[in-house]
Amino acid sequence: MTYEIYHETSFEYSNIVTFSHNLARLKPTNSSIQKLIKYNLEISPKAYETNEFVDLFENTNNYILLREPHKKLTLKAISEVSLDTNMIQKKINSYLNSQITISGLKERFKSSNPNDISAKLYLFPTSLIPYASYEIMLYTLESFHPSRSLFSSIHEFMGRIFEDFKFVSGFSDVTTPIDTIFREKKGVCQDFAQFAIAALRTIGIPTRYMSGYIRTIPAEGSEKLFGTDASHAWFSAYIPDTGWVDFDPTNNKIPDQDYILLGYGRDYHDIAPLKGVVQSSGKSKLDVKVNVQCLSE
Repeated sequence: MTYEIYHETSFEYSNIVTFSHNLARLKPTNSSIQKLIKYNLEISPKAYETNEFVDLFENTNNYILLREPHKKLTLKAISEVSLDTNMIQKKINSYLNSQITISGLKERFKSSNPNDISAKLYLFPTSLIPYASYEIMLYTLESFHPSRSLFSSIHEFMGRIFEDFKFVSGFSDVTTPIDTIFREKKGVCQDFAQFAIAALRTIGIPTRYMSGYIRTIPAEGSEKLFGTDASHAWFSAYIPDTGWVDFDPTNNKIPDQDYILLGYGRDYHDIAPLKGVVQSSGKSKLDVKVNVQCLSE
């Protein structure tokens, strides 16, 4: 599968910005199943200085310094990626062979297995994803039984989020507490991912925040409108001897060839598409356009 991803982010400011520092994370990652073929980032106004580097989480960051006074900042990232569908299917099939349980995971973590060390970073809470409440922990543990494999338990937990929570745009933002999401049983993909991550970390399972895109197919007879796609978020749990396994609670699905990975981190802040500091005053307006187009399959 080959995809072209168009991601445009624009900020309009009520007053002139004299300069700004920005970090853009819009370059898709390379992995055993995903290869980046092309990437181009257009910046308007012209940047005074740019620098590209890879961070602790293997995400590509584009540092951008603007010194030209401006009232609008626009970044257009156009990427082309290729996915190895055979490799993706082999990985998904391998998940079914994993037999380790949650008690087996905890017993293994008592020792210093070198393969597990880096995963333990994703056991800890963050400012966006604190440990879950006692009520959320009890809700989560309903899916975890002593004889059930870790994969099967997390898979059922994902399905329960899909069934119990409603997708409602505009109800929340990335800072909405997970307790609110749990109480109201609604939100968007970011909320469901962060809720699941908090819940799983609380019971001792390393879990990462995954950011990227998902292929959308318009209803039969409808035309796909350019720029109407959106970024997507899901989570990935660490299963010893299997590795990182992705789960999408928004769609109750194991991510496959319809998913393009941008990057990952402890929470949204580690892979936010654009963040920065500006010297100005007044409000700003954000506009995002995303288009995911399948070029070949």
